[in-house]
Amino acid sequence: MENKYITVAYKLYAITDGKKELLEEASAEHPFQFISGLGYTLDRFEKEILALNKGDKFNFTIPCAEAYGERDEDNVRQLPKSVFNGPDGKFDSDNIFEGNIIMMNDGEGNRFYANVGEITDDKVVIDLNHPHAGKDLIFEGSVIEMRDATNKEIEQIVSAMSGGCGGGCEGCGGGCGDHECGEGHHNDESCCGGGCGHCH
Repeated sequence: MENKYITVAYKLYAITDGKKELLEEASAEHPFQFISGLGYTLDRFEKEILALNKGDKFNFTIPCAEAYGERDEDNVRQLPKSVFNGPDGKFDSDNIFEGNIIMMNDGEGNRFYANVGEITDDKVVIDLNHPHAGKDLIFEGSVIEMRDATNKEIEQIVSAMSGGCGGGCEGCGGGCGDHECGEGHHNDESCCGGGCGHCH
């Protein structure tokens, strides 16, 4: 299979309480870039885009089962607040706040993303479900670029993916702490598009 260098501008929606809700957007000025065939995006997303050409517009829905699956309430955990203390022994309030997405490690060194929920005096609620779990995803946009990827581009993407956080966590709220989560586990494909900026 050929590796294609692809950039797309899109708006991502989901139906929430019967209404179409905008979840995220990649503008033409700041498009989403990926290389096909590397497992960087959802299989269904890649398949839909590869059927198009440069300049084509698209509007397709990825069912929940082919996106991030249903929510699993067993993936919502309460952890001792002390788990998130920094080297100085103080709680890391700069990164650990409700609604932020952080990078965590399990006991075996596997990295995964977690959503920070309620924070109490002694506990932090962590949700290991993907933010878009349980949702059918509606993508509307256009293909800006589609061409054969160069070897250098492929190497750069592979390097960024193996780094775990794609070189930066700005798109995920800035929280990239290597915290322990004991029994935590997560599907690697949940890594916000593999590069911490977009979730597909």
